[in-house]
Amino acid sequence: MELVTRIVIIGGGPGGYEAALVAAQLGAEVTVVDCDGLGGASVLTDCVPSKTLIATAEVMTSFDSSHEELGIIVADDTPPLERSARIVGVDLGKVNRRVKRLALAQSHDITASVTRAGGRVMRGRGRLVPAQAPDGSRKVVVRAVDGSEETLTADAVLIATGAHPREIPDAQPDGERILNWTQVYDLDELPQELIVVGSGVTGAEFAGAYQALGSKVTLVSSRDRVLPGEDPDAAAVLEDVFRRRGMNVMARSRAMAVKRVPGPASAQGPASAQGPASAQGPSSPEAGEAGAEAEGEAGDRVEVTLADGRVITGTHCLMAVGSIPNTADMGLEEAGVRLKESGHIWTDRVSRTSAPGVYAAGDCTGILALASVAAMQGRIAMYHFLGSAVAPLDLKTVSANVFTDPEIATVGYSQADLDNGLIDARVVKLPLLRNPRAKMQGIRDGFVKIFCRPGTGIVVGGVVVSPRASELIHPISIAVDNNLTVEQIANTFTVYPSLSGSIAETARQLHARKTQREA
Repeated sequence: MELVTRIVIIGGGPGGYEAALVAAQLGAEVTVVDCDGLGGASVLTDCVPSKTLIATAEVMTSFDSSHEELGIIVADDTPPLERSARIVGVDLGKVNRRVKRLALAQSHDITASVTRAGGRVMRGRGRLVPAQAPDGSRKVVVRAVDGSEETLTADAVLIATGAHPREIPDAQPDGERILNWTQVYDLDELPQELIVVGSGVTGAEFAGAYQALGSKVTLVSSRDRVLPGEDPDAAAVLEDVFRRRGMNVMARSRAMAVKRVPGPASAQGPASAQGPASAQGPSSPEAGEAGAEAEGEAGDRVEVTLADGRVITGTHCLMAVGSIPNTADMGLEEAGVRLKESGHIWTDRVSRTSAPGVYAAGDCTGILALASVAAMQGRIAMYHFLGSAVAPLDLKTVSANVFTDPEIATVGYSQADLDNGLIDARVVKLPLLRNPRAKMQGIRDGFVKIFCRPGTGIVVGGVVVSPRASELIHPISIAVDNNLTVEQIANTFTVYPSLSGSIAETARQLHARKTQREA
């Protein structure tokens, strides 16, 4: 009788379910253990929900920012001049119901795909048994949702348990006024005044989205600028857009505590006396009184205390201060799996952990918190263990996107790599203002930036800041992944007029400069 390789996957996010599909296709017996639903946080509480919410925000922003220039007439009863006019509004309850519906449908589709491929899906939590059997197999104890336990035997185990929102002791989310990013989809009404703590990717995306939906937003950043980990030119464009649209961006302002306070007392008391910084956005007395009236009944508000003693108030606060890997109480260290100080699982480039027969993928590894990277890690793990040809993970070919408006897409080496001397490269940045299609669409902000090697002209990285930058980065990603030169990109036909024409034009300028230097 032919032996079948047994694979147990703990966690059903992109790293887990993509690994399950690959393993099943290669003939393995696959069991996926998951407690929330396949797709994981990426599908249920993170990528799919947030980008669905942002899709509504994009329509709002595009219309508000360009309808007059494009000659669109809105003939309805607009608010009087003394009030802040909005041409259109949103029903957040309806938006969030759509968000949840799409997320659940995507999860069901993934479950069906894994099941069709021959995989078994178990609802529960898995724990690795410390000892490894003489034949190299491992055991996983699964506690089902009904409290029962089942022990699974596996020839290989993949840990793909993801991560959960980080919390600070004095700012505990309550799901009503103080929220983390998994709880915002339970809101039925748009926050009047939203304070977003954290200016990384998650904070910036939600701050921009809620501002577009109609909230008055204050973004609290402990760093010098928004998106400190992104290209500085791109971050500068986004921060300028945020401020121009009315967002109160507070740099070098670390939040220490968040608490709920009574509306009227907070609006007229300490928060109104904090000086110029708090007089913008949510912490002004006028905004506080308006917010309290809008909320009705108790008029609950939130109060955010900063490290320098300043206090700002709003109707809601969203905490976006990072994430913590889901690796506790799984028996990992006892089984020989090495954890980093942060709690992330150490892995090599083919997703192996320090324990034989145990692999890991996704946010629990701390490599890059991207669904695409998690999926690739999971696939690589299965190809490697099951003996198929596999290329180790190469982070220099990973493309990523920040879903703000404008979007920020990147691939390959970065400006920081150049500035730190990690690579010698030439760079050209071309503003979208020069692009004819951008002019036609009323796009004012954004650019294309490409990095290439000085001698060969091989493309090693790029940045695109524009609407739908996530789509425009792909040609540069292909160039990076296949060692194409700026000459090859420059000589490739593009549609006229198109935003992608700026990619070819940037490559032409790089090629021209390279040619001039050689001459």
